[in-house]
Amino acid sequence: MLQLNNLCSRYPEQELCFTLAANAGEVTALIGPSGAGKSTLLAMVGGFTKIDSGQLLHDDQDLLPLTPARRPITTLFQDNNLFWHMTVYQNIAIGLAPSLRLTPEQQARVQQVASQVGIEALLNRKPASLSGGQQQRVGLARCLARRQPVLLLDEPFSALDPALRFELLELLRNQTDRLQLTVLLVTHHPEEAARVADNIAFVHDGRILEQGKRELLSAPQTKELKAYLGR
Repeated sequence: MLQLNNLCSRYPEQELCFTLAANAGEVTALIGPSGAGKSTLLAMVGGFTKIDSGQLLHDDQDLLPLTPARRPITTLFQDNNLFWHMTVYQNIAIGLAPSLRLTPEQQARVQQVASQVGIEALLNRKPASLSGGQQQRVGLARCLARRQPVLLLDEPFSALDPALRFELLELLRNQTDRLQLTVLLVTHHPEEAARVADNIAFVHDGRILEQGKRELLSAPQTKELKAYLGR
């Protein structure tokens, strides 16, 4: 379990404090208006922004003293940060060894995750020759190859058309179940949350105002969530 216990970052213009629990094998979707703090929440968990108070635990391990590289976490952003001069194989492999000197076990792992996300035929190509959906598959494959138990997704599929977006969300759902990942997914699309998430947290003005199962979207309690959903 990933636990945020009143985890706070304070800035001159805003204080952000979050309490959230996310289980292995589940997707927790973070929804809310732009500027509410969803991406900052991921940055706090990933170790990319300062923490002023609170706790961050994974299976009772305190993550706050750990650098981003030492946390059991992988992050995939909307900009998948692929290296355009490298092949697909190398883009996945670099998540395992920056030197690209892979052991036989690591080489097999690259092949395995490429097969799992449906890009095994693309390993020798470079990202510029791929479609947007294929590029996002490469980014997801690199995350899965690292075999970290926590996956943070900051709107990774939002630039894709709806059909392709839902296809990749289903792929994410399958991998979450298969690998028992703990996933935090930032999305601006409530229909995505309803489709793929086990739990939903509504972020507003640096706080989680409501959280619960998918039924949260059909029975919002706060005026802020009702306004966000256009009710």
